[in-house]
Amino acid sequence: MKSSHKGIAEGALFALNIFVIVLLIAGDSLVVPRWLQPVGRMHPLILHFPIVILMLAMVMEFFRYREEFINEKLYQTFTSYLLLLGALLSSITVIMGLFLSREPGYEGDTLQWHKWFGVSVAFAGYGVYLIRHTSKYTVRLAKAGAVITVFCLIIAGHLGGNLTHGQDFVLGPVMDNSKNTVPIDQALVYNDVIRPIFEVKCQSCHNPDKMKGGLMLTDSAAIMKGGKNGKLFIAGDPAMSLLLQRVHLPETEKKHMPPTGKTQLTDDEKMLLYLWIKSKASFSKKVIDLPAADSLRMIAAARLKPAESTEEEYDFSAASEKDIQKLNNNYRAVYPLANESPALAVNIYNKSTYNVKVLDELSPVKKQVVSLDLNKMPVKDVDLKTISKFENLRRLNLNFSDVTGKGLKELSGLKYLKSISLAGVKLTAAEVKQLIAIKSLNELAVWDSGLNPVDLQSLQKQNPKLRLLTGFKDDGKVMKLTSPQLKNASVIFKQSYALQLSNPIKGADIRYTTDGSAPDSIKAISFKPGVVFTQSTVIRARAFKAGWLGSDTVQFNVYKCAYTPDSISFIQYPDNKYKGDGAKTIIDKELGGGNFGNGKWVASQKDLAVIMWFNKPIDLQSVSLNVMRNIGSQIFLPAAVEVWGGADQNHLKLLSTLKTGTPAKTDPFALIPLECKLKSAQQVSCIKLVAQPLKIVPDWHPAKGKPGWVFLDEVFLN
Repeated sequence: MKSSHKGIAEGALFALNIFVIVLLIAGDSLVVPRWLQPVGRMHPLILHFPIVILMLAMVMEFFRYREEFINEKLYQTFTSYLLLLGALLSSITVIMGLFLSREPGYEGDTLQWHKWFGVSVAFAGYGVYLIRHTSKYTVRLAKAGAVITVFCLIIAGHLGGNLTHGQDFVLGPVMDNSKNTVPIDQALVYNDVIRPIFEVKCQSCHNPDKMKGGLMLTDSAAIMKGGKNGKLFIAGDPAMSLLLQRVHLPETEKKHMPPTGKTQLTDDEKMLLYLWIKSKASFSKKVIDLPAADSLRMIAAARLKPAESTEEEYDFSAASEKDIQKLNNNYRAVYPLANESPALAVNIYNKSTYNVKVLDELSPVKKQVVSLDLNKMPVKDVDLKTISKFENLRRLNLNFSDVTGKGLKELSGLKYLKSISLAGVKLTAAEVKQLIAIKSLNELAVWDSGLNPVDLQSLQKQNPKLRLLTGFKDDGKVMKLTSPQLKNASVIFKQSYALQLSNPIKGADIRYTTDGSAPDSIKAISFKPGVVFTQSTVIRARAFKAGWLGSDTVQFNVYKCAYTPDSISFIQYPDNKYKGDGAKTIIDKELGGGNFGNGKWVASQKDLAVIMWFNKPIDLQSVSLNVMRNIGSQIFLPAAVEVWGGADQNHLKLLSTLKTGTPAKTDPFALIPLECKLKSAQQVSCIKLVAQPLKIVPDWHPAKGKPGWVFLDEVFLN
């Protein structure tokens, strides 16, 4: 006679499997009511129980007919109960999964395969339980049933992992991804820098099989389309882009992405997304198309392979180290082309000491010389006979030398020669044709050589693969000057600040203002060495030069900080995610810059308060806070700042209050020093500073109704 609880479990198992069949038949017509959705969302939580229990039950079932177990009552009874429990929990988990699959964002082939393998687990487990006590149940059936159930369990689990964590979640750590890393000279900004971030950190929830929020991040068209909350970003305007708003929200926020529990974006990854969107979010631009000093290019370069090496393999041995040392002197440098390479490069200097002996003396290493630089040396045609003896020569620089086209025939025997520079050497097309015959030649510099466009066109036709360097071509376009650069090592000073501005273009006139206006070429002050500031100042500068377009305006903030407290501590603490290096972060004379996730900022959505002590009283006249405004990331100026001061912590009085006013949707990203001036100088030994965040974000912002963030990186006391 069956125990009552076992009979109830068997009845429940039968009913649950019938319900599974009903749900499968209902298919797309099934609508899960809102009150039932939490049951479906428990699917990932509950599924681990049937996996473990059913796996153990099937292993025991596989060995149930072994001689030592077949008559063991405890073994047989325990297996039966374990199998019943596993099948029961499997059916419950399948029902939860079917509920969950009806929510928006779950679709695609992976989901369908996961669903059917999951259903197979429940049915296979139930089937084994039903027939295991019949006379037709044999050793073969027991083993087959166990193997099939475990197989379906493994495949369903693998596909489920792909749904929740992305493709190749299981094998990802052992897969060789280095083959997918491309050299920087071939890399595309999106394809090789941005897309891998989406693949690893985002696509587990935003793929064709699981489109959370109606968003898919697997191709450019879907990315530009966005999701149910609108476009993912505004190209060129990172401050108002939903993508950056979500990734910069605190992890405790429901809308923070990636969700809590998932692998979070690193600071570099957040910065890459910011810079990519700021640079118009191109899907086709190459990394090397960006300026060399561009931040996006520099960060991307650190994640990519160096350009593929073009270093040749040479069939000659290395020269004697003694010979190389002996040949090096004040007018000649001989050095290896690369580490452990037998190839040598030679540079000749000093016109006054040059003669053909300088080349003849290289005879002991003539086999190893592959690069010879004779730029601006008085090399004659007769010297080319000596140069022709460097049989392995690849690169030869004869710019502005005294050779003529008649002597170039001496070089025709250099079968490895790839590059010749003859800039500034007067040539005719007929003379240059002697070089065209060198089959290995792929680069020829002939600018300022007297060759006309017709000559050059003729030479190019004779050797289409040859790269002709013909120098600067004046297309009539006026070029823009580069912006002025600040040469000072720091922007924070105690007493005075000697301004140092420069521009790489010689003769550029740097004009600057300190009143916030845009500098022009007439009214703005012309920078001359010797400019000294004694107060915090906002400097706007621009470069001008006749025949050039004026540069873009750049802004430099310099800060005076006359006093540094002897000790400091928080009264009201920042958020754990943005606590910097503790309270000393705001007095370490190190600005946080534009990346608020770099650990150099402190921030909170509640009042942020610090207290500072001085061993000796100071005469305080003003307190400035350097804060960030980044509307798109929910970072606003403090709604109010309070400065308290006194002889000690128990005798503080309010010295100054600053209110910033209502934020506007168009407020740009900025780092702003907010100055709280005191009505009169106050002698204090203790200062309390309170920065109050915006209590309620305006209705025009996606985070409307929530508190804003206040970010602080430095305090200046004067």
